[in-house]
Amino acid sequence: MRRPSKAVFHHWILPCVAVILLYAGLQLAVALLLGVTLKPKAIPADLLLHCIAAVGLRALSRNTPVFVALLAVLMGVVHLGNAMKIAILGGPVMPDDAGSLRTLLLLFEGGWLLLALTAGAALAVALLAALTLRPRRARLAAGGFAAVAALVAFAPGPLVAAMDRHFGNVVWDQHANYGWRGPLVHALQETARYAARREAPPDRAAVLAAAELLLPAAPPAALTNAAASGPVPHGAARNVHMIVLESFWDPSVLEAAGLSRDPFAKEFRDLWDATGRSRVLSPVFGGYTANAEFEALCGFPVSDDAVFFEGRLRRDAPCLPRALGALGYRSFAAHPNVAVFWNRVHAYRRVGFDTYWSKRDFELDDMNGSFLGDASLYRQVMDKVTPFLDAGVPIFNYILTFFGHLDFPLADSRPPVIATGDGDERLALYANTVYYKSFELMALLAELRARDPDGIIVVFGDHLPFLGPNNEQYVASGVLESNRGAFSDAMFVEAQATPLIVIDGRRGPLRVGDMPLYGLPSLVLELLGNPVDTPMSLIRGGTALQVRPLPGMHVVQHDDGKVAVCRGEERDPTVCLASAAWLAAVNTIARDLFSGRQHALRERIVPTPPAPPLREPYLIEGRRPAWPTQSTAG
Repeated sequence: MRRPSKAVFHHWILPCVAVILLYAGLQLAVALLLGVTLKPKAIPADLLLHCIAAVGLRALSRNTPVFVALLAVLMGVVHLGNAMKIAILGGPVMPDDAGSLRTLLLLFEGGWLLLALTAGAALAVALLAALTLRPRRARLAAGGFAAVAALVAFAPGPLVAAMDRHFGNVVWDQHANYGWRGPLVHALQETARYAARREAPPDRAAVLAAAELLLPAAPPAALTNAAASGPVPHGAARNVHMIVLESFWDPSVLEAAGLSRDPFAKEFRDLWDATGRSRVLSPVFGGYTANAEFEALCGFPVSDDAVFFEGRLRRDAPCLPRALGALGYRSFAAHPNVAVFWNRVHAYRRVGFDTYWSKRDFELDDMNGSFLGDASLYRQVMDKVTPFLDAGVPIFNYILTFFGHLDFPLADSRPPVIATGDGDERLALYANTVYYKSFELMALLAELRARDPDGIIVVFGDHLPFLGPNNEQYVASGVLESNRGAFSDAMFVEAQATPLIVIDGRRGPLRVGDMPLYGLPSLVLELLGNPVDTPMSLIRGGTALQVRPLPGMHVVQHDDGKVAVCRGEERDPTVCLASAAWLAAVNTIARDLFSGRQHALRERIVPTPPAPPLREPYLIEGRRPAWPTQSTAG
C-alpha cells in the first residue's frame, strides 16, 4: 500500500505541476507562433480550473504515465485549437463549432490535416488507455464531472450570470473574452451560455407581431398571396447568373505591402469602376462561406457566429431558387468541392435548387493544388446549362468558385505576375490569385453577355481573405486592427466589404453602393419586376437594408456613408434602438421560416410564393435521392 504522502503527490500535487508546465509551454508556443496571448489576470482562475479538472482526470486514470499523456493531448487540443481559430478567423472555439467539426477538418490539408487527425487519434487512444471507473476515487471523480455537466445542462442561467459578473462578457468581441478568461474558463462560460439560450421556435403570436413591425402599413393577417399565378412561358423570363468568388477582395488598398501592379485585371477594374465600386457587406470574415451563401440565396441575415447551413436551416424554405422555381425556372448550383462540405447537399435541396454539381461532376483538368481553376469551372458549367439556354428555358445559374481558397496555390499555367515589396509570400500568392480570378471572370462575363444579353448577372466575393494571423497585413496598412475591440466604426464595414458587380442585361452595370449581402435576392427579384412575392418582401428596401448584423452587434450604414455601430450598450447611437427592434423582428421571422414551425407560411402571415411545378427529384452528383423538393414546408 502506498504511503499517504506518495498518494497525495500522485493524485494532487503532480496533476497541478503537470498542468502548470504544460500551460506555460502551450501559451508560450501560441504566443510565439500565432501571436495569441492571454491577459495576466486571466491566468490564475483558468489555471485553477485546469488543476481541478486535472485532479479529477488523474483519479480516472489507470496510472501516472497514461494520465500525463492524456492531459498533454487534451490541453494541446484546447489551447492550440482556440489559438488557431483566433489567428485565422478572429475568434475562439465556440459551442456551435461542434456541429461543424467534420467540415472544419476538411479545411485542413497536408501536414495540418495529418496533425489534426493525429491529435484526434491520440486523444481517442489516450482516453481508452487511461480511463477506468474501478477505484472509488475514479467513481467520485466521474460523479464530480457529471455534476458539472448537470449544472450546465439544467441550470445554466445562474452559472452564466455568475461567470459574466466575475469574468465579464463582450458579446461582439469573443477574442477579447477569451483573453480575459483563458481557454477552460471560456469553454465553460460559453457552453453554459449556449445551454441557457436554447429557445423554443417562435409561436404564431410572436411571428404575427414581428411581421406587423416589419410591415406596419399592411397588417400581416390581411396579406394575400400576390405571387404570380403560374410558370412563365419559355423565353419570357430573364435568366439569372450568380457567381460567388472565393475570398475575392481588392488587395490594392494594402499600401504597405508595395504590390508591383494592380491585382485586378484591367477589364475587371474598369467594370467595377462602372458600378461606382459597389460592395456587398458579408456576414463573415476569412471563412464560413456557407453563411454568405445563405444570405445571397435566402435574403435573411445571419447574426450568430455559427454555420447556418449546418444547424439552423432545417426546413424547406422559400429562398430565391424556390421562388424562381415557382415561375418555371430551372435552378443549378455548381461548386467543385466535395458535396457534403458545409452540409451543402441538404442545404441546397432545402433552398430549392433542382440540381447540384459538385466535385465528382467536373473534370479536374486545371488544378491549383486541390482547387479547380475558375476558367475550367466556368467552361464546364456553361457546357451543362447551354441546352437550357438554347431551348429558352429560364434558368438560375449559381456558381461558387473554389480557386482562391487558402493557401492560394497557383498552377504552372498561372505564373506570378505580381510581386510584393515587403516579401510576404502569402500576400504575393493571393494578389496573383486575384489577378487570375478577375481575368478569367471577365472571359465568362463576355461570353454570358454575348449569349444571354438580357440576363441578370450578379458577381461578388464571399468574404475577405486570411492574410496572416491577427489581421497581420490589414494592420500593417491601417485597414483593420489586430482585434475587433480596437476597430473604429468604419473598420466594421471594411472588414465585411467585398466587390459587387450587378449587370442588368442590356442596361449594363448598376451602381448600388454598399449593401448587406442578404439584400441581393430582393434586388434580383426587383430587376425581374417582382414577378413573385416572398417573405423577403418584409425586409426589402429603405434604410433597413443597410443594417449589417455581426455576432453580438450590428452596424448601420447611412446613405451618406456614415456608420453607427450598435453593441447593445448605453453609449449606442439613437438609431440603434430602431435598428435593434427591426433586427429582432427579422430574426423571429427567420427562426420560424428556417428552423421553426413555419407559421408565416402555413397561415400566410407573410407573402408566400406558390409551390413550384412538379419536376424530377433533386439531382446530386448524378444520383436521384428519394426526397421530393416541391414543398415549401419541411
